[in-house]
Amino acid sequence: MACGGATGKALLSSSSSSLFFSRTLFSYNKPRFPPPLRVFPGFTRALCLSAAPTAIATTDEEPAPQPLRHSLLLERLRLRHLRDQSKGIDQGRAPISPSLPRPANVAVKKERKEKKRGSASSFEELGLGDEVMGAVKEMEISVPTEIQCIAVPAVLEGKSVVLGSHTGSGKTLAYMLPIVQLMRQDEALSGVLMRPRRPRAVVLCPTRELCEQVFRVAKSISHHARFRSTMISGGGRLRPQEDSLSEPIDMVVGTPGRILQHINDGNMVYGDIKFLVLDEADTMFDQGFGPDIRKFLGPLKNRAAKPGDHGFQTVLVTATMTKAVQNLVDEEFQGIIHLRTSSFQKKVASARHDFIKLSGAENKLEALLQVLEPSLSKGNRVMVFCNTLNSSRAVDHFLTENQIFTVNYHGEVPAEERVENLRKFKSEDGDCPTLVCTDLAARGLDLDVDHVIMFDFPLNSIDYLHRTGRTARMGAKGKVTSLVAKKDIPLATRIEEAMKKNESLEALSANSVRRDAFISKQIDQKYKAKVILTKSSSKAGKKATSAQKSVAASKGKASASTKSKTTVAISKPIKSPVGGKREPTRGNKLQQGRKSVITRIPKSKLSVVGFRGRSSAGRKQSPKPT
Repeated sequence: MACGGATGKALLSSSSSSLFFSRTLFSYNKPRFPPPLRVFPGFTRALCLSAAPTAIATTDEEPAPQPLRHSLLLERLRLRHLRDQSKGIDQGRAPISPSLPRPANVAVKKERKEKKRGSASSFEELGLGDEVMGAVKEMEISVPTEIQCIAVPAVLEGKSVVLGSHTGSGKTLAYMLPIVQLMRQDEALSGVLMRPRRPRAVVLCPTRELCEQVFRVAKSISHHARFRSTMISGGGRLRPQEDSLSEPIDMVVGTPGRILQHINDGNMVYGDIKFLVLDEADTMFDQGFGPDIRKFLGPLKNRAAKPGDHGFQTVLVTATMTKAVQNLVDEEFQGIIHLRTSSFQKKVASARHDFIKLSGAENKLEALLQVLEPSLSKGNRVMVFCNTLNSSRAVDHFLTENQIFTVNYHGEVPAEERVENLRKFKSEDGDCPTLVCTDLAARGLDLDVDHVIMFDFPLNSIDYLHRTGRTARMGAKGKVTSLVAKKDIPLATRIEEAMKKNESLEALSANSVRRDAFISKQIDQKYKAKVILTKSSSKAGKKATSAQKSVAASKGKASASTKSKTTVAISKPIKSPVGGKREPTRGNKLQQGRKSVITRIPKSKLSVVGFRGRSSAGRKQSPKPT
């Protein structure tokens, strides 16, 4: 019995010690925050098993440690969860459970960011109706471009806007789709009907070729939206145009001069015009269309000033915009809103730009042939740009002699022949894959070009942008190669640097670049001379001060003549050069240093090689002022 009693006491003490161990374990290192209202399976059951002394006393195989181990693991997971939660609160972050939705402010910020970018995944999000969407689907266009995301809602709201985006970005659809929808809405709400000689929308273009492109887009939309359009441009016969205007009409696409001629002849009236579009607006103002545009706008503004008139909505479209043209537009169209994309007046991201420097002894025509032949061997279409008619003729003659078939596009080619040449160039047969042209072909032409070669480098950055815009359209790949002569190096370098930094290429010209380089050179020379004179005067002043101190310390034994000689000896090396066989003093050395620095101003030599940067070797840093 004694042995049994002892055994019972031992069992009781061991069970109580295990109970104490479990309690101290669960009470150790309590978190600062109350535990969440969450029930772990088996957690309560494990506590009950560990707290019962009979379970340990009556079991010989010790089953209790298994559930105890399970409870310990669960407790560790709970403590780890609490530590992570407290760490997030200390750092100012609210603990987010994976199963809970994201906070509302994060979703709002994300939505604002997407709206700020002006991006939309489909045309339906832009507010277009079913009839217009049918035309978009027929064109097999699914995702709108950046300018379309920005322009379509603004035009639908009735705002007068200037749409600025790089060439090939879909600007024609950006204004055509909302204008067609607005005309259809007027028909449904107000019962407006088509009337002869009274168009409701007028699109002005600088060239006949651009009129044809815009007219083709309008015809493709009219199959679904049911409106009638016609084209009136220079170079065509008047009689067929008069007949088309005498029928009910909704939209007129044409050049300013020919439209004004039909207005003067009474074939077209202003009464119903509600939408006015100026495509390639910068070209129209730059190339002398300003008087015709003002003449066309005069009756519209007078009509809009009358009481009860709803006015008209204006849309200007451009790929480039100088400050002078912008001031002219703001003055002519007061209150107009400028909408620009992130790529406005910048290089096309999907095009590769190469600058090839030509030495004076190198044959430019032979260099053109070396650049052109690899592209033609791949079956690519190539445009070769020249600055003048004589240069264009020389290039065409040289390529023809080398068995390369070309077509021409410049001012002396008749309009009908230019249209035929473009048709041959666009043909899938590939009989004439090379188009030799001037800047007349740089604007407004929708061409599928793989390679643009600049035989003559343009005189300004605006022409460079328009030339490069003939390739890499609507996100396609393209290549631009520029043959850079010695006189073109300053402008080519500035354009290259701006494209590397993804900066705007606005208002860069050959004359302005040369003028800026000359002014900066003069400023550098003046700055260097000023720094050297400042150094020499400061050193001379220090030397004079030390000499005066030494004279004052000589106890007054020196006479006035001695003092004057001492003064002359200090200032003489600075005022006069070293003569005879005398050893140069410190002041003489300083004078020699000043002469050598002024006469050794290095001339900067620039080397433009294949868009890989420029060689800046040989440049020296200007001395810094002390």
